[in-house]
Amino acid sequence: MTTTTSVPPALPTLPSSPHRPHRPLVAVSIALAVLTLVGIGGALFDDRDLLGHPIWMKPLKFMISFALYCATLAWMLSLQTKARRLGWWMGTVVAAGVAAEMVLIVGQVVVRGRQLHFNMSTPADKLIHDIMAGTVYLIWAAVLVVAIQLLFDKPGDKALRWSIRLALGTTLGGMLLGNLMFRATPAQQTAMDTTGSEDFFGAHSVGVEDGGPGMPITGWSTEGGDLRIGHFLGVHALQLIPLLALGLILLARRYAVLRPEGPRTALVATGAAAYGGLILLVTWQAERGESLVHPSGSTLLAFGSLLSATILVSLTVLLRARRTTLV
Repeated sequence: MTTTTSVPPALPTLPSSPHRPHRPLVAVSIALAVLTLVGIGGALFDDRDLLGHPIWMKPLKFMISFALYCATLAWMLSLQTKARRLGWWMGTVVAAGVAAEMVLIVGQVVVRGRQLHFNMSTPADKLIHDIMAGTVYLIWAAVLVVAIQLLFDKPGDKALRWSIRLALGTTLGGMLLGNLMFRATPAQQTAMDTTGSEDFFGAHSVGVEDGGPGMPITGWSTEGGDLRIGHFLGVHALQLIPLLALGLILLARRYAVLRPEGPRTALVATGAAAYGGLILLVTWQAERGESLVHPSGSTLLAFGSLLSATILVSLTVLLRARRTTLV
C-alpha cells in the first residue's frame, strides 16, 4: 500500500519589475514630493484664505495625490511585458498632463488667489478652467489605454494581475465621478435663467454652499453632502487595491491557506467589489445632501450590509481554501 503526501504550495513572492519604472512619471512624482514640502511651508506661514480654508491646502492635497498617482502608475508600467512602447507614451502623456495641471492649480490658487474649480468669472478664469478640464480627459484617456493593455498582459501572479486591472478600472470610474460636480446648482440655474450667464458653474457640495465648515485637512463638508469623497476614493483605488494583493502575499508567508493563487485572487476581487460599493455608497450619501460625519439610518444600514457581505464572502473563500489545503 502506498501513501501519497500533498506538496504544500510554494510561497508567493513579491513581484519584481522586469523593467525600470517609467522615468517621466517618476520625475514628476519626485518633483511633486519636493513641491509638497513647499506646500507645507506655505500652509504654515501663508495666512491667506480662499473660501474659508488656507490658500495652500487645495494645491497641497493635489501635490500629494498626484505624486502617489504618478509613482503607482510608473510601477505598474514597469511590470508590462507587451506593447511597452505604447505604454511608455501613455505614461508620458499622463506625466505631462499632471505637470500641466499642477502649474495651473498653483498659478490660479496661490499666485492669482482665485477660486480654481467652477470659476467662469473672467475670460482668464474660464480659460484656465477649460484647459484643466481638457487635460483631465486627456489623462483619463491615456490611463484607459494602459488599463486595456494590462487587461491582456500578465504581470506577476494572478492575484496581483487582477488587483492592477481592478484598480485601474475603479480609478477610471472614480475620475468620471468628478463630472457630478459640474452641474448647475439650483441657485446657479436660477441666475442663468434670469440673466443668461453665471460666474460660477458647478459645486462639490450638495445642499449647502461651497466653502462652509469642513473636516480637517480634507475640507469635506460637515454640514451637507460632498461629491469629492467618492471621487477621491475612486482615484486612490489605484494604490489601495494593489496594496491588498501585496499584503496578501506577505500574509501568505505565515498562513498557508493564502499561498495558492485562487484564494488570494478571490479575496482581491472581493475587496475591490467592496471598495467599489463604498465609493457608490458615499456618492449616494453625498447626492442626498448628507455629510459623511452625520450619516442617516439608511446610510448606516447600507454600510452595515456592505460590510457584512464582504466579511461573509471573505470567510467563505478562506474556509473553502482551508478545506482544499487540508485534503
